[in-house]
Amino acid sequence: MDLTIPAMDELLFKQLIEFRRDVHQFPEISGEEYETSKKIQAQLSKHDIPFQTGFAKTGVLGIIKGAKPGPTVALRADIDALPITEKTDLPFASLKPGSMHACGHDAHTTMLLGAGILLNQYKHDLAGTVLLVFQPAEEASPNGGAKPMMDDGVFDEYVPDVIFGQHVWPDLPVGQIGIRSKEMMGATDRFKVVINGSGGHASMPHQTNDAIIAANHMVTILQTIVSRNVNPIDAAVVTVGRIEGGYRYNVIADTVTLEGSIRTYKEETKARVKERFFEVVELTAKAMGATADIEYIDGYEATINMPEWAEVVKETANKLLGSEDATPTVDPSLGGEDFSRFLNRYPGAFFWLGSAVEGREVQKPLHDPKFEFNEKALPIGVNMLVEVTLNALEKLQHKN
Repeated sequence: MDLTIPAMDELLFKQLIEFRRDVHQFPEISGEEYETSKKIQAQLSKHDIPFQTGFAKTGVLGIIKGAKPGPTVALRADIDALPITEKTDLPFASLKPGSMHACGHDAHTTMLLGAGILLNQYKHDLAGTVLLVFQPAEEASPNGGAKPMMDDGVFDEYVPDVIFGQHVWPDLPVGQIGIRSKEMMGATDRFKVVINGSGGHASMPHQTNDAIIAANHMVTILQTIVSRNVNPIDAAVVTVGRIEGGYRYNVIADTVTLEGSIRTYKEETKARVKERFFEVVELTAKAMGATADIEYIDGYEATINMPEWAEVVKETANKLLGSEDATPTVDPSLGGEDFSRFLNRYPGAFFWLGSAVEGREVQKPLHDPKFEFNEKALPIGVNMLVEVTLNALEKLQHKN
């Protein structure tokens, strides 16, 4: 397929900036993206892009059918915000206390919309079908929005031959794309442990089973799972992020709650860490004369790219941005991504869009109440999605 689509012009750029800022001002957390969904549908209608709804409540599927038969490429953007109160000084900062697009999903939504507009303008020359997947509830692990969309039949009529996802990344400057041939992001399990001892007066510990002492030992021994049970070459993290227990300074606590997260890449590493987690918690509690109630939640799977489609992303970025420096060597992240569930069913790749704000020694990370997206990255993100789509369609046609 010999098709060239011009980069987006200044008018479309301004329209997309306006749309993105509107979505940013009125964020909606996971499962509540009703107005955001309506705004997406209105834009698709405005640009004569057919769409379907009814997926995971607020999900939308835009459908661009080329005039010529061919393969199907899916592009995904997440649309939900986080339950965070924004602390930026932006003129278009969130107007909803307790809700903020602190992970760039407003930008993802906007860039997918922009790519869809450009691709739809040239659909008469397009050989194949492009699916625009606007996914809710990415932040709502462990259920998320990807699996519910697929369960609701988002791909029943049009089955993707390949799927791509893009995420803004403040650790990379504008003009660079982060891509790896395999592991991109980690599995995101979580846990809650309630340690039950017996309380009493601080002056008479011999009459009690101190839940705080048991918790202290448990937190320490949990850290040995990674250092002594995981191959040093493999990545794993066990983090206790919350401890709650006790009543006052002179009372020995009868119960303590621990909550935390476990991150891994390899399935066998996850299985080993999970097995040791249960052993450590149960046996440490027993050794301290306490008991432990464990709630272990399997979260998103690791996001693993298929090498051949990661290479398509890399070649696209290098050509689009005019330099092999556009795709520097990057380490994977143990942050999690619901996109993993699409990749578990369909070939594809997930990549990072450099979006650092110039002139800042320290970039505010994703999920920070002061996180900012550099809008200079927006046209790059739009053009990346367009070019990746065209290159994937061409590759698929040659394979067939």
